[in-house]
Amino acid sequence: MSGEAAPAAPLPRMHLCLYQPQIPGNTGTLGRMCVGLDAHLHLIGPCAFDLSERAVRRAGLDYWPHLHLTLHPTPEDFLVWLGRRVPVLVTKHGRLRYDRFAYQADSVIILGNEVRGLPEDWRQRWAESCVHIPILGPVRSFNLANAGSIVLCQAKLVSGAFGD
Repeated sequence: MSGEAAPAAPLPRMHLCLYQPQIPGNTGTLGRMCVGLDAHLHLIGPCAFDLSERAVRRAGLDYWPHLHLTLHPTPEDFLVWLGRRVPVLVTKHGRLRYDRFAYQADSVIILGNEVRGLPEDWRQRWAESCVHIPILGPVRSFNLANAGSIVLCQAKLVSGAFGD
């Protein structure tokens, strides 16, 4: 027995997933949020923009090398990765307000794309874990990056990521 403590197990990482994102600025903003909050960003393809190293460098995304990022070429590839986990879907059709969900440290949060949202069959499949953000003013919807930031911060808070 050496008397040395075993290294601590890595903490689980929360996952923020974008379904077929259309606007690179939203993805960039949420990428920065994921780096700052130690979350893993998943892009469920196809994506409507270039994510090559050259394009990222040209966009000045200096934090991008620090991003935990997984690209799933198709929704089917993402579903294989997801397995039996039950994701949280952020949608205007959600039954539960986003701040009333019991997020976990390894929650998988999915946002739809800026044009079509999330597929109806996904919303039906996980109807019990669909959440919405209340809109109090005269806007049709929130920007994807704003919505993702709102929910990710709440999920991190609820899961205890910020400590006491």
